Amino acid sequence: MTDEIFRRDGYLFNFEAEVVSVEGDEVVLDTTAFYPGGGGQVCDTGSIRDRRVTDVHYKGKDIIHVVPGNDLAKGDMVWCSVDWDRRFDLMQGHTGEHLLFCSLKRQCPELTIKKIYISPESKYVIVNQDLTWEQIRAALAFANQAIRDNLPVTKTIMDRDDPDLEKVRIKLDRIAEDEEISVVAIGDIDLSACSGIHVMETSELEFITVDRKVSAGKDGVAIHFKIGDAAKDAATALAISALEMIDTIGCKAEDSPRAVSNMKHELELDRKLLRSASKDILSSAVPEDVNGCPVLSVVVPGGDRNALAEAAEAIKSKGGVAALVSVGETLSVVLASGNKAVDCKAILGDCLKAFGGRGGGKPDFSQGGVPDASIAGDVITALKEAVSKALI
Repeated sequence: MTDEIFRRDGYLFNFEAEVVSVEGDEVVLDTTAFYPGGGGQVCDTGSIRDRRVTDVHYKGKDIIHVVPGNDLAKGDMVWCSVDWDRRFDLMQGHTGEHLLFCSLKRQCPELTIKKIYISPESKYVIVNQDLTWEQIRAALAFANQAIRDNLPVTKTIMDRDDPDLEKVRIKLDRIAEDEEISVVAIGDIDLSACSGIHVMETSELEFITVDRKVSAGKDGVAIHFKIGDAAKDAATALAISALEMIDTIGCKAEDSPRAVSNMKHELELDRKLLRSASKDILSSAVPEDVNGCPVLSVVVPGGDRNALAEAAEAIKSKGGVAALVSVGETLSVVLASGNKAVDCKAILGDCLKAFGGRGGGKPDFSQGGVPDASIAGDVITALKEAVSKALI
């Protein structure tokens, strides 16, 4: 069994080892500082005798180092190096996740973790329910104070029958009976069962911020965060974006959430009115008879796309043809047909191309657009002529 240096020293990244076995690109060492991934944290990368280590993982009890194109042999003594910048970023990220979650849980005691992901490119924790931005703000204030307080981050091994285990965030069903229980403590504010690699003091995190939260479907909500310099850069970028928004709106910083909420409400109301107006215009339009086929051609100022699509489908279902144009900053065009003589995809593509636009879809329903909103009349005329020609 490989001696796992990373379990006792996350800061050792250069070491010497003996090659135990080699099978193609897969190398097993007698000792390793390479973390094989786990607990939501991705594996380390680095080099063995200057050959690139691209992946590290468990295979049974062995730790496999994937070294493409290696020339290693059993018994070789090799100098190994873990990518330190990547390793430290992952250590910061994993410790930061512990600190962030325990801080969020103080704001929402019923919060539980569904999934964790820590990599150089992305760091997030999926929790079982949404949190308000005020709760997140308060949690970040607590977490960053803990960073300033420079709390110790320690790891201990606990037995299953230890009465103090009830104080630990742990999912015992995921830990094998013969597997040791590794518990990471952040000062006296958090105890969590974890086999990952962590920093020794919270000051090493420097700073933590949440830069977005998104739905994770049935699992809940993904809280994305950043640590250290990346967190400082993200906080600066978000602050500038917020200031630009505030300047555009023309309100005080403290009034901006309410102002945006009011604007959102007004926009939703405008959309409802636009949809209603579009329906009224479309319902009052009368189709023309072209060789026995009803053809509806309408230009709708600021037309609602859903209303246009519904009207087009209604005409199509009756065997007719609908050529509808919505005028906004650009032109949106819908062409639908229940008559096989009219190939919507071909007609729309050809017509819109002539006006610098483009479209696509199916023979019975296609959509597209034209950049120049001033030529709505020309576009609808061209569509009518092409449809009429097809129906001859």
